[in-house]
Amino acid sequence: MDARGPEAPGGRALRDVAENLFQELQEHFQALTATLNLRMEEMGGRIEDLQKNVNDLMAQAGIDSPAQKHR
Repeated sequence: MDARGPEAPGGRALRDVAENLFQELQEHFQALTATLNLRMEEMGGRIEDLQKNVNDLMAQAGIDSPAQKHR
């Protein structure tokens, strides 16, 4: 016998629906997390490219970049 006692009518069906909903939410959350991580990596690459371009422009203009001042 189940330690929780007798199950209410429809209780098993309700529990199954709740478990299915939880599983769907978990899958959507994992997909969202993967998409967010990918976009953050892309943004990081773009920021690095931008920093390189800014440093190149500053070098062409004869301006010391803050990174060069600290070296």
